[in-house]
Amino acid sequence: MKKLELTLAAIDAANAHDPDTSQGQPAAQLYGQRMSAELDRLFPDASEPLKIAARGQHIERWVLKRKDFPEGREGYLNWRTELAKHHATRVGEIMADAGYGSQDIEHAQKMIRKQGIKRDPEVQALEDVICFTFLKWYFAPFAPTQAPEKLDTIVTRTAKKMSAEGRARLLKEFDLPEDLAQKFAI
Repeated sequence: MKKLELTLAAIDAANAHDPDTSQGQPAAQLYGQRMSAELDRLFPDASEPLKIAARGQHIERWVLKRKDFPEGREGYLNWRTELAKHHATRVGEIMADAGYGSQDIEHAQKMIRKQGIKRDPEVQALEDVICFTFLKWYFAPFAPTQAPEKLDTIVTRTAKKMSAEGRARLLKEFDLPEDLAQKFAI
């Protein structure tokens, strides 16, 4: 088995322990597989570190619970930062076990930590894939749980994270209500 296949299988195996099986399989595992599918569709020539970063972006997400961090935006951001560190560390360990060198490991970790968004094309590609995956699979069930003004902020922030190319493609592929489409037209 090749390094990439070993790495993706190990990420899936780790994510198979997610206790949330509300969608018929462990949530983190399903999310990783959806991320890989969107990456393959949007960036068919992606590098191996980008393929690994996409699959492992939420590895073992359940181990750091949001409720264990303070309420409010600052607590949320601290939780997200700690999650990114955990995801990057775990993916790095798995890549090392599969035989990847430090350069590839560090690059995948950088993408997972979103270091270089808007500056590094692969970090930006991962962010575009994250946004497409969220909008395709998770936005519809998520939207009704949010107050309209909070949802508006979330959509605006999502649009700002995306590349111009990603936003343009999204507008072609998704039939968004006019108020949402305007946010991606920026």
